[in-house]
Amino acid sequence: MKYATLGSTGISVSRIGFGAWAIGSDWGDVTEADAMTALHTALDEGITFFDTADAYGDGRSERLLAQLRRERPSVDFTIATKHVASGYTASNIEAFIDRSLRNLQAETLDLLQLHCPPTDVYYQPELFEGLDDMVRRGKIRHYGVSVERIEEALKAIEYPGVETVQIIFNIFRQRPSELFFRQASSYDIGVIVRVPLASGLLTGKMRPNTSFPADDHRNYNRHGEAFDVGETFAGLDYTTGLAAVDELQALVPLGSTMAQLALRWILMFDEVSTVIPGGKTSAQVADNAGAVDLPELSSETMAAIVDIYDRYAKPQVHHRW
Repeated sequence: MKYATLGSTGISVSRIGFGAWAIGSDWGDVTEADAMTALHTALDEGITFFDTADAYGDGRSERLLAQLRRERPSVDFTIATKHVASGYTASNIEAFIDRSLRNLQAETLDLLQLHCPPTDVYYQPELFEGLDDMVRRGKIRHYGVSVERIEEALKAIEYPGVETVQIIFNIFRQRPSELFFRQASSYDIGVIVRVPLASGLLTGKMRPNTSFPADDHRNYNRHGEAFDVGETFAGLDYTTGLAAVDELQALVPLGSTMAQLALRWILMFDEVSTVIPGGKTSAQVADNAGAVDLPELSSETMAAIVDIYDRYAKPQVHHRW
């Protein structure tokens, strides 16, 4: 595994992390035994950064991570969690922090992230002042934001207390590598990349007839019925995505997987601190972790990936997020 510093937090994080949405909810059934096996595999592979949220299975993934800490007390790892509040006030957020502290069986949260709040929230300085106060009181060590839109990220990093930004970035969502990455670097912001495999599209394992369980967001949120459509297949039409993946397959290095190519492409950007693919099985986690061992992608491969993006994804997604 390779490691990087998470912006101004000073925390060393594995460049491949673990996204715990899949073991919490919205990705079909995952047993507790399978979830714990995946988490233990992550530690065995050198993964030290775990991203979760109180909304993932109504606290389920937080409780599973608390169990991991109990079962592996000698391993040092970071847990970042996220919160959604009805009415974004410091007091409402603090109530969710207290709930997460109970779920995680912790005295302090390593990293709190606002969970894709409405754009207006980024124009409420009093909320960020409240978060600063919670840092002073020791409830949270660091805080950041998880955003849908680049414009939200650019506004958020104007607040001195915001140390991290979580954002969707993958072969099908390349716009963050433009202005946002430059600004994040200049502000010493830790960049956490989510949806790196476009909800599985970039594993190369999906087909036109692939079906998803009723409780899987890839079934019920294809058109943004439940939450932002950009979270499902990165906002790209499924059929279009499959056609793009067909061309990407030719770029996969010998002995590697499509998922590893997609993750290695993200790691080519030094502004990225850590990437958080999900993993429901031990095999998926190990495959994801192996992406760090791929050599740097050639300039020809990078150019070919931009070309595929320009032809398939850019017309649908570039202007939206």
